[in-house]
Amino acid sequence: MAPDTTDGTLEGLRGAATTEPVSGRDRWLHLGLVASIVLLSAPVLIAIVFSTKGQADLAGVPTLSPGTNAIENYRDVIVDYNMGRYMLNSLVMAIVITVGKLVISLLAVLAIVYYEFPFQNLAFFAILFTLMLPIPVRIVPLYDVMVTLGWTNSLWALTIPYLASATTVFILRQHFLAIPDSLVENAKLDGVGPFRFLVFVLIPMSKGVLAGVAVIMFIHGWNQYLWPLLVINDNDLHVAQVGLTIIEDVADTGQRPWHLMMAGAILTLLPPLALLVLARKPLLQTFGLAHK
Repeated sequence: MAPDTTDGTLEGLRGAATTEPVSGRDRWLHLGLVASIVLLSAPVLIAIVFSTKGQADLAGVPTLSPGTNAIENYRDVIVDYNMGRYMLNSLVMAIVITVGKLVISLLAVLAIVYYEFPFQNLAFFAILFTLMLPIPVRIVPLYDVMVTLGWTNSLWALTIPYLASATTVFILRQHFLAIPDSLVENAKLDGVGPFRFLVFVLIPMSKGVLAGVAVIMFIHGWNQYLWPLLVINDNDLHVAQVGLTIIEDVADTGQRPWHLMMAGAILTLLPPLALLVLARKPLLQTFGLAHK
């Protein structure tokens, strides 16, 4: 007769089902995290709700219940208010800025880290010094340069002033300094030139950091407002951030079209949000918050 193992089995199940009780401190911590998430996401949620309502629904005291005008509002913003074209302009601008910054920064860091030349450290500090001179500070002389070159109302004016990035140079320099020197010595012994070393060694070893930096630069380029507003006068060349103000300016009534403005805001939020979700891991690696 087989031995009775029921008691042992029940004890094992009880032990497996037993979990460590949650302390009162942990409950308050979790409650605080949930409250923080709700507060941070509240403006976006309200914008989504408002984008589904009609102008009449927002004339009085609006409610937080979804409306029935979502399809009409988003169609009007994309087609009638030309937001589709503005978003395409922002996309082209952000991509050109991202690619240009990566190329220029990679070449600059290659020279700073792996080559010796007079005043090498001074050159690096001069690059970092440009962080103290953002575009709003340089906006008047930059605009004069664009006018002199005849680049106003063009992609050149939207992208060229953003191609140099001291932040990108600094991040890539810190990453390249962590790469073992033995790789450099082996490359020199094998007769590998600087550009081949960059393309076939450094870039493959830096995919995570490059992806994270690219996300940061793309969002920075996508969110530009002041410079495109100043340098672009052609309505078809405006970017998405300027397009939001155009929606407000061309309103037929005296009231602001909040339903259309919120729909435009949600549309401009989608590309960078999707990129953040897709590239969250390399972005965290760039800031040193995650490990491979």
